[in-house]
Amino acid sequence: MKMIAYYLPQFHQIPENDKWWGEGFTEWTNTRKAVPLFKGHNQPREPLNDYYYDLTNPEVRKWQADIAKQHGVYGFCYYHYWFKGKKLLERPLEDVLLTGEPEFPFCLSWANHDWIKRNPKGKNQILIPQVYGEENDWKEHFYYLLKAFLDKRYIYKNNKPIFLIHFPGQIPNCSKMLSYWNKLAKENGLDGIYFVETMSGQPITNINGFDARVKFEPMYTLSHGLRATTNVKALLQGRKKVFKRLSNKNIRMRIFDYDMVWRDILEHTIEEKNWDKPIFPGAFIDWDNTARRRLTNSIVFEGASPEKFGNYLKKLIQLNVGNEFLFINAWNEWGEGTYLEPDKKNKYQYLEQIKKLTQCINSTFCDF
Repeated sequence: MKMIAYYLPQFHQIPENDKWWGEGFTEWTNTRKAVPLFKGHNQPREPLNDYYYDLTNPEVRKWQADIAKQHGVYGFCYYHYWFKGKKLLERPLEDVLLTGEPEFPFCLSWANHDWIKRNPKGKNQILIPQVYGEENDWKEHFYYLLKAFLDKRYIYKNNKPIFLIHFPGQIPNCSKMLSYWNKLAKENGLDGIYFVETMSGQPITNINGFDARVKFEPMYTLSHGLRATTNVKALLQGRKKVFKRLSNKNIRMRIFDYDMVWRDILEHTIEEKNWDKPIFPGAFIDWDNTARRRLTNSIVFEGASPEKFGNYLKKLIQLNVGNEFLFINAWNEWGEGTYLEPDKKNKYQYLEQIKKLTQCINSTFCDF
């Protein structure tokens, strides 16, 4: 099984973020501002050796690929942002395509959502709306993506480049767009595009044109699971002072049990064997988006550890024998507390868990 980690390209300065959030803003700005909100809260999340990198530096991208490769991560799935011809955070991937480095597999996930500035005391501000356009716009978008699809490092399935779409249900005429892109792909020497519908917190769609689905965890299970959403009150017993202090009309924070959600993930994997199309499993490291959202609709998981992650990931792999890909959330989502990159608390331990599992998978003595 090939493990692919989602990759956030927001660790570099762009004019739009300077305008919206202040000069010099990157994802590290959020991470550095994080503070513990209750006893035992693991904040701030600090990179090992204070390595607050800049993704426009090719040495950083090489370092990321090197440690990923050394620990058994197969490739990165870069988040892609496209707003009817307007690109955001495109520099890291475009540099990867231009230079041919690092030599590491990758694919793309279109994070097709509005960019929003949340206001806990008033109306949220849409910084840039997600607009899709018509056929001419789809054509422009396709030819931008084609440069990546034709790259020798791009990840393929059934001789087609894999392309994930985060919120397909929000795209008007989505089936028509996918069909048009497949037509253009074949006109340009490809067998088509292997479209993957991301299943997260939105209703599951039945849009024609998708070849497979992928679970984006933990959001999929939080929205579609059973025990994870019904036992929050039980989890909060014994922590009433903390939750009461953090809860008022302007502050909403939910705390979930790491083990409970992971058990739901494993149980649903067993139950979902007969779906109408292939499902790529999803895993997550941890979750805590208070660095990004502070106290407004933030979610915190309690109980995560490298050892637990390794054990649950092993069980997930065992339940998905024969499935080619597994998507991990994430490589570097520091603002959401889910990352494989080394930090001061756990160092390389999460990556070591993946290394141990991939070595086992590739061994004739593995118990999978």
